[in-house]
Amino acid sequence: MSDELRVHAAHRADMQAKAAADMAAIGIDAAFLDRLVDTFYGRVRAHPALGPVFEARLAGRWPEHLARMKRFWQAVALRNGAYSGRPVPAHLAVSGLSEPLFADWLALFGETLDDIAPTQAARDVLMASAERIARSLILSIFHNPAVTGTA
Repeated sequence: MSDELRVHAAHRADMQAKAAADMAAIGIDAAFLDRLVDTFYGRVRAHPALGPVFEARLAGRWPEHLARMKRFWQAVALRNGAYSGRPVPAHLAVSGLSEPLFADWLALFGETLDDIAPTQAARDVLMASAERIARSLILSIFHNPAVTGTA
């Protein structure tokens, strides 16, 4: 390994350790993120608008989806590189997905955080991330000329 690659790897490891320590200080760790994903998606499945859309896409594949979402949220919060998927193409393939469902998703995510977040800071950090992610997906899926075919 070259010196440049070693320095980059060490820097990345330092950044991951700092992110994990910062998140741990406000109560966010892998165990909490697992609980968040399990609780949230349990609520998604019961939601009158979100449940049918998710079920149509994930019927028989919920365990794989939950594992993927746990890796995703670990990558977001802990910056550990656990997730390497492509969210936009995955969401483009969801039948029945509409822009207003993102507001429902965010509201339910916020309610879940209100109920189980260990601290207000944890709630704020994760909610801000969810809002950025939703905004990015909305723009990419519903307002992107390359996807929608509008100029």
